[in-house]
Amino acid sequence: MKGKLVRGEGGFPGKLEEFMPDAKEIYFDGDLSLLDGRTVAVVGSRRCTQYGRTVARNIGKRMAENGVTVVSGLARGIDTAGHLGALEAGGKTIAVLGGGTDTYYPPENRRLQQRIAGEGLLISENPPEYTARPYDFPKRNRVIAALAESLVVVEAGNRSGALITAECAEEMGKNVYAVPGNITSLYSFGANKLIRENVTPLILIDDLLIDMGIAPDAEGAAAEGLGGDEKKVFDMVCGSGEMTVDEIHHKTNMKPSEINGIISVLEMKGLIFSSMGKIFVAKF
Repeated sequence: MKGKLVRGEGGFPGKLEEFMPDAKEIYFDGDLSLLDGRTVAVVGSRRCTQYGRTVARNIGKRMAENGVTVVSGLARGIDTAGHLGALEAGGKTIAVLGGGTDTYYPPENRRLQQRIAGEGLLISENPPEYTARPYDFPKRNRVIAALAESLVVVEAGNRSGALITAECAEEMGKNVYAVPGNITSLYSFGANKLIRENVTPLILIDDLLIDMGIAPDAEGAAAEGLGGDEKKVFDMVCGSGEMTVDEIHHKTNMKPSEINGIISVLEMKGLIFSSMGKIFVAKF
């Protein structure tokens, strides 16, 4: 369903009335009932690492598994990963757009935007055919903050728009979290800086749910049924946080070709991921 909601008329979102007194009208495409449910915003930089994308995707997935709608801005990088994680788990997501609901930015997210319109909700302060200008994105960020019950900054550089969203959320009294990152990475500088400024570090994804008063569904189903060697490799990576094939080889005496095969299986199951020669836990 597509349409426009005007402040003072029936149906205008209560969260925007409460946290955005300057918002006069909202354009939408999709399921408006999602605005009344539990929500978590997942935000971060357009330029991000594989680690950041994986974390954002897992947060989106975990929220969806527990009936929480993921809110983000449909930008490249972290936003896209958060939306995809929710959809891939069969959940719901809200995309807050800088442009109109009938314009596509970034263009490579056209199919994702169309999918969200069909399975979730697109929302914008601008008319459907409006093309976004640079100043529209900071304005969009305050809508993301207003719609979110809690907000997570996954990866953000020092001047990332995600930091504006976090500041808006804090001013609105929302729970704000930041995912700790590599202190040598420019992509994590902003998120780590938030932690230094007393934003809550997100160590376990389920902490989001617990802090919202939601009892997380039991995890581990994906790890059930692993073969002996698969479980050995998975448990080893879980225990170390990150490993190389060579390290697994020296600890298990398995052949590197055998290890690579197991890694491929575990990656397909979404339990681990590989980046720059190292293997990391993807489900945590």
